[in-house]
Parts: sequence; C-alpha cells; structure tokens
Amino acid sequence: MNGKIPEEMIEQIRSQVDIVDVISDYMQLTKKGRNWFGLCPFHGENTPSFSVSQDKQIFHCFGCSAGGNAITFVMDMDNIPFPNAVAKLGERIGIHLDIQSDSINNSSQSYSKKEEKMIEAHEFAAEFYHHLLMNTEDGEQALNYLLKRGFTKDHIETNGIGWSLPAWDTLSVLLKRKGFTLEEMAECGLIIHKESDHTYFDRFRGRVMFPIRDENGKVIAFSGRIIDSRDEAKYLNSPESPIFHKSQVLFNLDKARTSIRKQRQVILMEGFMDVLAANQAGVYNAVATMGTSLTQQHITKLKRLSEQIIICYDGDNAGWDAAKRAAEMLYAESLKVDIAVLPEKLDPDEYIRKYNAESFIKQILEKPHAYIAFMMMYARRNKNFQFENDVLQYIQEVLEQLVGRSSPIERDLYIKQLSNETNISEEAIYAQFRKLDGNNAKNFKRTEQRNQPLTIELHQPKTLTATDRAERLLLSHMLFDLEVVTTILKSEDTQPFARDEYRAVFVRLIGFYEEHQTADYQRFLEMIDDPALRKLVMEAALVDRDPDHAQAEIADCLRHLKKHRIEEQIKKLQHDSQEAEKMHEHKRALEMVQQIIQLRKSLSAI
Repeated sequence: MNGKIPEEMIEQIRSQVDIVDVISDYMQLTKKGRNWFGLCPFHGENTPSFSVSQDKQIFHCFGCSAGGNAITFVMDMDNIPFPNAVAKLGERIGIHLDIQSDSINNSSQSYSKKEEKMIEAHEFAAEFYHHLLMNTEDGEQALNYLLKRGFTKDHIETNGIGWSLPAWDTLSVLLKRKGFTLEEMAECGLIIHKESDHTYFDRFRGRVMFPIRDENGKVIAFSGRIIDSRDEAKYLNSPESPIFHKSQVLFNLDKARTSIRKQRQVILMEGFMDVLAANQAGVYNAVATMGTSLTQQHITKLKRLSEQIIICYDGDNAGWDAAKRAAEMLYAESLKVDIAVLPEKLDPDEYIRKYNAESFIKQILEKPHAYIAFMMMYARRNKNFQFENDVLQYIQEVLEQLVGRSSPIERDLYIKQLSNETNISEEAIYAQFRKLDGNNAKNFKRTEQRNQPLTIELHQPKTLTATDRAERLLLSHMLFDLEVVTTILKSEDTQPFARDEYRAVFVRLIGFYEEHQTADYQRFLEMIDDPALRKLVMEAALVDRDPDHAQAEIADCLRHLKKHRIEEQIKKLQHDSQEAEKMHEHKRALEMVQQIIQLRKSLSAI
C-alpha cells in the first residue's frame, strides 16, 4: 500500500483492537477499579502512575503526562510512524496492510542511517548463515551436531540458528557485493579490519551461529560456537557496537514477552544456551543477560513485564555469587524474587540433558527458594558451625537480610530456623535483631531527612498558572468542537495562544479540521509526530469542561489570554524603553512609553 490508508480502515483497526491487550504486550498491567495501572514505560518510576482506560481506549500517565490511544502508544514504543503502527495493529485482527518501509522501523530504538545499515547487514548475515546450515552440504556436520544436542528442526528454524563457513572472507565478500561499507561492517562486529594490509576478514568462521535479537526481533549481534576441539574459545560473541549494548539486551525477550504476560512471571538465566534449552523443555518465559551482570537497564525492562522473577543461574560458585547479586538488585526494586537452585554445579542446559525436561520444571522451576531462604543458604555455605565466629557471622548476615524488609511471620519463621541450626536461643537472636532494627531505623530517618528537600523538589507536581489553565481549557474546547476553531479564525485575533507549543498544536489542528471536517481528538493525536505535543493534546483532552456553559468558558479563556499577551507586550516595551534611555535614544524611549499607555488603556477595557 503506497498511498494513504483509508480513514474507514484506520477506524476499523482502532475500534477492533483493545488497548489493554496492546499495552500488555509491552508491560505488566494490573486492574484497579475500572482502569488498569502499570509502571510508565516513558519515564522511570517505582509507583505505578500509568493508567489505561478500557472504556475510553486511551492511556495517560499522571507522572509525565504521556497519553494517547493504542496507535500512538505503538508509535512511541516502537519509534515508528503512523502508517506502520496502524499496519502492525492491523495484523492483530487479520487486516494486512502492505506498508513500504525499512525493516528498521519496527525497532524500539532510534537509529541513525548508518546503524540502520548495520542491522540490515545483520539480518542478511543471519539469513545467509541459516541457509548454509539447513540447505548445504557445508552445514551438514553442524546440523547433525545440533540434532544430537536435542535441537529439533522446528527449534532451529524458529531461532534462525545458522552456520558460518571456515573460509576467511566468505561473508566479507558477500557484504561488499551487496553494497555494504566494510568499515561500517567492521564497526558493528561482523567482520574484522586487518591493519597490516588494510584487508577485511570474517569474525565468525566455522561456528554454529546463534542470532541475538533486540526486543522487537531484529538481529543485532551473534554468538558463534565451535563444534570441534579446536584450541579456541568455545563461544565467540559479537563485540559492543552502535547497535549492540550488552547492558541493555535480554536474549529471547522478543519471543518470551507473550508467555511472560500470560504467566505473569519471568525466568531469568545467565546464558542464551540455557534459554534455548528451557524453550526445548517447554519453558517459554525465559530470558538471559548477554555475558554481563544484571544491570539497571535490564531491571527496568523486567519490571514493566512482571513483578515476579525466578532467577535460575548456574549451580557452581560463580553462579551462586551472580544469583545473590541479581536477587539483591531485584529485591531492592520491590520485585518478588525467587531463586531456583541447581544441584551438582550444573547449568540449566546440563541439568535438562542429564535429568530431562519434566524434572527441570517440576523439581527446579516449580520449587524455587524464597529470597530470604536463599540468602540463608548462601550465608551458610563454607561455614563450620563448630567455630564460634562462623556461627556469629552467619546469624549476623541473616539478620541483616531480615531487618527492614521482612514481615513478622517471616521473622518468626527464619529466627526459629536460625535457632535450630545454631543452638542459639530465639530470645538472644531476637535481641540482636531488635538492636540491628533500631540502628537501621535511625539511619533511615537520617537519610530521609538529608534527602527530603530533593525528594520534594523531584516529586512536586508542576503548578499551573492561570494562563496555563486558560490555554489548556481553550484547546480542550477546540478538540471537541470544530466551531470553536472556525469562530476564532473569523475573529480579529486569529492566534489566541501565548506559548509556542500551543501555537504549534493550533496550527496542526486547523490543518486537521480542513481535511476531516469533524472533531476527533484521537485521530488528531495520531497525526502528531512530536510526542511532546501529543502530551499537551492529551492533557487538554482530559480537562473537565462544562458543556452547558461552553461559550462562557471559551470567552473567559480568550479574555485572559488576550490580557496576558498585552501584559507581556507591556513588559517588553518597558524593558526596551529603559534600554533606549541608557543609550540616550530619548525619542524612541518616548514612543515606547506612549505605546505602553495605549496598551494599558486597552487592558483596562477588556
């Protein structure tokens, strides 16, 4: 479809998709009363202020004022233009619109033209590697290796797994032939620049290739695994690049999102092979970090999807340490964290191959340890209770976990367990707990007092001036009544607004009414590319108007805004007059004083 999408088609798609279903694909929503709430994806927050109305089919954030409908939500989340958002939502209800656009337009990030080419090259490389694995003799050994590892052909197809030839420059030659710039291909990690003779060679050679995708399914990197006993690293990963940032990527998030939404739970793993093994075992809500520790960016993405996280890391010492760090970070964000502990120092992939998928689900994932229970297990490791210092240290470490974050029932349960394990009386342990709890309360109060001015400043809502309220209310009437705009355009004052952003919206609204001849603020929202202006329109659309006294409200707004503009003119003239006096330009200063007198007369007449 190269032309405009017919209005009736847009209306059909908008009316048939449900905004709660659409937004739930991106984040977790919880119903409270008539509306649904979640953590706003457009700004950082810990308390949900993002509201979705199923009745009105709109969303609004009370924290950052973002708002709109299902189409504008997809536009902002996926960073795609209006036609692509309509097409994407159309697919949900079986309407296919052939929108001509770059594949990059489905990405949630803003990319430069150079980065778009990098992703295009990765998509091409993934298709090439997959073809080699599935359709050529060169890939037969690698395909057999995967099948022996338990991969099915369907699983290989679904994940786009491939094979890179052992030759040094197969991909480099193909990329150059396809018109890609080799310098850029080296920058994004597909090939390597040899400085000695300024030639290029393939980064991945003779490896099974696992594509790494962003959360919208676009290939942004690779991990390649050797299948023989060469004296090389078992896995070779793409380096950090303009399109691949390990601190932000969660492997399999593009595929896991739907399952996470249904199960309201995320399984967090350390490696992508563990996730692929979990998928084979029938676990589809698993994601993994990409060779890096859990970061705040990862947590932000997880929080939007679910409040319940099961950490399933490797069972060796390094895995336990990593699980503890990740659990503490997630727990600090008020998430419900459980930890699935693997025996015999196995990783999830090894456990599934050794014991089977059913055991992994029933014995590991369905029987995780609660956060504090895991912390007790962690604290108990490598301690000998024959030694007094180890006993005291163990009790101290566990009580520090209980202070300020446990319920009375949890405290009772775990202190009893501590007493049984250490033969120290519950009374003595409780006395130590109360001491720690008291110190914690004092420290918290001091910290709170120290941070209070900043907290108030950060969370205090913006105070609206009378002019702000007048502009917002006037725009609200314009959004719901074409005649208000028509009347103003026929008046002497054809631009009533004071602020530039309102003026910009007004100009767009005039153009909208010229084309549509009817009030429809949701359709108008969809035509605005600038998210900041969409926020302003949404705020105005939600204002309480008095339809029975609309004319009086509009007249009051226009009167106030006219007075405001005259007052601003007077201020400017007063300043300019003073500057003219300083420059001894007395005649010009006198003219401005006379203008001020005339403006004050007109002001008193309003």
